[in-house]
Amino acid sequence: MVKSRYKVNLSRQLAECEANYWRLRKLLPEDSLTPGAQWQFAVVSGERHWQTRVTVIECSRYTTTVQLNQVQTDEPGAEWLRAPQLTVRLYQDAELAEVLAWERHRRLQPRYEYPNQAMYHQDEKAQLNRFLGEWLGLCLEKGHSLETVW
Repeated sequence: MVKSRYKVNLSRQLAECEANYWRLRKLLPEDSLTPGAQWQFAVVSGERHWQTRVTVIECSRYTTTVQLNQVQTDEPGAEWLRAPQLTVRLYQDAELAEVLAWERHRRLQPRYEYPNQAMYHQDEKAQLNRFLGEWLGLCLEKGHSLETVW
């Protein structure tokens, strides 16, 4: 039996990237997207709590690149778990946000042959964009600002 080759579902990926753009924009202050700007907010879900940090890496006329990472907590048993870190590019003109990199993995391809040397899944990029959506959704649902709001 021959397994069919994975095909990128472009409309689904664009929809996910558009939703991620709006989720991320809801979490970021409107007027301070400048390189080096940083925000942290806490997320509480049941007994678990952690902080998420968003750092602006670079800005240009039509794009902004941010890094999202979960700040390690002092929660017992969590020391073995590596906190996620994603690099995300926001395209202001197209209103899209896509994952560019995670941890030290860069230049993600839309599709990979499987098996491959790096052992990426065929739909690695789509999975990372879905993960970003789930992470941002949880932050919007369960998060709260660590900044004083007047």
